[in-house]
Amino acid sequence: MPVFTSGDVTIDVDEDGFMTSPETWNDRVAAALASTEGVNQLTDDHWKVVHYLRNYFLQFGVAPMIRKLCKETGFDLKTIYALFPSGPAKGACKVAGLPKPTGCV
Repeated sequence: MPVFTSGDVTIDVDEDGFMTSPETWNDRVAAALASTEGVNQLTDDHWKVVHYLRNYFLQFGVAPMIRKLCKETGFDLKTIYALFPSGPAKGACKVAGLPKPTGCV
């Protein structure tokens, strides 16, 4: 199993870089994973998306559909892509410590 290391953060990931144990996620892990997605610093807007994704996943066991993500955070899709250049599924879900989404986010 691949291992991702950044600074003092070491986690097991799948072949696409998604955490294999989402329960070990924390803010330091999020910041480390963000660096792999071209996000060097997580702003309040980044955290709003990340925390929404995490809370939704913890409640329902899946990532939300993109329309729900946009509606609940107040960000349009263009803004989500500005925050997470690789998109809501690959970038935002990875930073939030979710498993790789099976469908659309």
